[in-house]
Amino acid sequence: MALPIIPKAVKIEIDTAKKYYDYKERCLFCDIIDQEISSKKRIVMENESFVSFIPFASRFPFETWIFPKEHTFDYRILNDRNKIGEFAEITIGAIRKLHKALGRDLSYTLMLHSYPLKENKMDYYHWHVEIVPRLTKYSGFDLISGMYVNPTIPEDSAKFLREID
Repeated sequence: MALPIIPKAVKIEIDTAKKYYDYKERCLFCDIIDQEISSKKRIVMENESFVSFIPFASRFPFETWIFPKEHTFDYRILNDRNKIGEFAEITIGAIRKLHKALGRDLSYTLMLHSYPLKENKMDYYHWHVEIVPRLTKYSGFDLISGMYVNPTIPEDSAKFLREID
């Protein structure tokens, strides 16, 4: 679903990325990607152009993010057949691992985060995909506070998925 407005959660993500960029003079998401690749603890899989990992402060069990390694704010740069193939490979691979680990009837939400099309170029933003398996139910605390209780450890979830063929 595409929206004619910027949802609150996306606005917060964009504003946070802008503040970080203004302070550090570099992309927040590039720093996260570099840290994840160097630690390897939460990596699910990677190829030449993309990396998938369980975020450090994941909101949900087995929440998986997929990022291009090259900094870009717009997913429409995927106009090279090789990069399209690598993106498909890592996305399908992550979903396949989730299905094998959590069951064939797994339902999930896949969200594409890209810069708002009516906005100017956003050098401080980095497009990505978030996959959220629907394993837990929200509680009143989650809904009222905006803080999520995740009963899994991201490093354990990533290790479990990494070991699946």
